[in-house]
Amino acid sequence: MFRDTLVGVLQMDPSTGVCVFEYDGAWLIGGFSLSPTELPLQEGLIYADREKLGGSFAVFEDSMPDGYGLYLLNRLLKNHGTSLKELTPLQRLSIIGKSGMGALSYIPEFKDFQVQTELQDEASLDFIQEEALKVLGEKEGGDASLLYYNSANSGGARPKSAMMTKDGRHFLVKFRHVYDPEDIGKTEFLYMKTARECGVTIPRIGLLKDKYFAIERFDIGSDGERYHVATAAALLCTDFRRQDVDYTNLLAITGYLTQDPLQVEEMYRRMVVNLVAVNKDDHAKNFSFLCKDGVWSLAPAYDITYSPQGSNGEHATSLFYNGNPELALVIKAGTQIRIPERRCLDIIREVERVCLQNLPTCNLLTK
Repeated sequence: MFRDTLVGVLQMDPSTGVCVFEYDGAWLIGGFSLSPTELPLQEGLIYADREKLGGSFAVFEDSMPDGYGLYLLNRLLKNHGTSLKELTPLQRLSIIGKSGMGALSYIPEFKDFQVQTELQDEASLDFIQEEALKVLGEKEGGDASLLYYNSANSGGARPKSAMMTKDGRHFLVKFRHVYDPEDIGKTEFLYMKTARECGVTIPRIGLLKDKYFAIERFDIGSDGERYHVATAAALLCTDFRRQDVDYTNLLAITGYLTQDPLQVEEMYRRMVVNLVAVNKDDHAKNFSFLCKDGVWSLAPAYDITYSPQGSNGEHATSLFYNGNPELALVIKAGTQIRIPERRCLDIIREVERVCLQNLPTCNLLTK
């Protein structure tokens, strides 16, 4: 379902064990492709790739949480005598139902697992943080169900709460993991503010109780209307954990979807920010696209913070298959997509100047 409109039917092929999707006839007339690279708007059955994502469609798997969210969900499932590994893709999506990110929902839904809790104020933040540390530290007394029902099915590597409504807007709040420094919320707030000063489009952000980073959900409009959203991992039909996406792929998919040189340039700028600010957790699920009225655009940036570890010290998204690219490759990536070399250098120098003014650690490309 898209909001309250039937998009199509998703089922399992009993002979192959892969997912099969077919657009509804009415949607074919007035709808849009959920994923131009995977589910083109066409009549007939569309079969998922058996070799990818367990035979499921990437754009639907995008509705599932990852990392922390899957950890919590799996703990709850074990209390019901099963686990995520034992469920089919359709069963997993029925758990998500109407509670996932974006505008897609799945029926029939398994209502016992629907995430509907919404925080109204900041009073309970410290309590949820304490519970998160107990659960993630495998300590007794931690309430995994409380955390899951407050997770908005958005859990990445770090814990997140459900929506918190402030001034009529919907925010996600991040909590500290057991291995995170106590000031991690302040750090992400600083890095996201710096990204904005570098010219990157970001959602509204805040720092609650001077320690919890909050970011507005860009998949929900001010009127509460949901928008279709897909990560770069979904649109490129890849599992982000494999880290097989290159920044050249991100630049290409941005151009293909938006047909807008300015948005391609913004993706280039985001790449430069991640390189200079030392954000090596720049995997393909940390870039998203919105579809409004059938028109695709680059979603506001998120998850930009100090992350020097990466994968064996390299960026999760490579550049020309280099995990720590130098200036020549960064310029090549720009000129290859028709950004003049002078403009590439201007962007790089602007980002370096802003990061040097704001951040304690920088990787200068022009050194």
